[in-house]
Amino acid sequence: MQIATFNVNGIKARIETVLDWLDREQPDVALLQEIKSVDEAFPRAPFEDRGYNLETHGQKGFNGVAILSKLPLEDVTRGLPGDPDDEQARWIEATVIGAQAIRICGLYLPNGNPAPGPKYDYKLGWMARLEAHARDLMASEDPVLMAGDYNIIPQDEDAARPEAWAKDALALPASREAFRRIVHLGFTEAFRARTRGTGHYSFWDYQAGAWDRNDGIRIDHVLLSPQAADLMTDCRIEAEMRGREKPSDHVPVWVTLDA
Repeated sequence: MQIATFNVNGIKARIETVLDWLDREQPDVALLQEIKSVDEAFPRAPFEDRGYNLETHGQKGFNGVAILSKLPLEDVTRGLPGDPDDEQARWIEATVIGAQAIRICGLYLPNGNPAPGPKYDYKLGWMARLEAHARDLMASEDPVLMAGDYNIIPQDEDAARPEAWAKDALALPASREAFRRIVHLGFTEAFRARTRGTGHYSFWDYQAGAWDRNDGIRIDHVLLSPQAADLMTDCRIEAEMRGREKPSDHVPVWVTLDA
């Protein structure tokens, strides 16, 4: 099973980019973030015409997540548990029915800037809710995958210029510690389980020639429960997507599961 996570930065603005990518790469499952569309306005037809089952959790102009799957989807839920008043569309999960059922969770974690401040408080609160839900998912002992734009630079090696991000919400010690607490529940950070070292990024800002200078950061991650990690055969970052026409500022991260 080929699974990709991709922050598309607006599905309507980049629909041709996304459709070309789907036609070329043919993921079995794609988790999309920042669709920036309410559910009823999402352009469903071209995805369904390509054989994808589609589930969205959208919001007008901001946020929004989606699951595309060539395999059947069951037990779809929307919204991260723990705060019934949270109206931001940042979480969707479903069970993908392949050779082995996989619980797939797509997320768009809050940016948190400026920090300190209410946006950073919301980020840390959201991560505490994620930790609690991840604990419940782990207790199921099912294969679980949580992937998306985490808006976390886990370590200095995940930034071309870590000093430029030292006071940013993406790299503050409290942010990194909250991410580590989730991983330490027993999850495998898929990319770092396969690849070590510097120079591996998933986001380059549109400004100041960041792509040309490879001035990037790695903030898009795939976390696997032990049962899912046992199925992993590969994980890679599709960095070349950033150089294509009308790109997102993020690129897809892929994981292959023997499922």
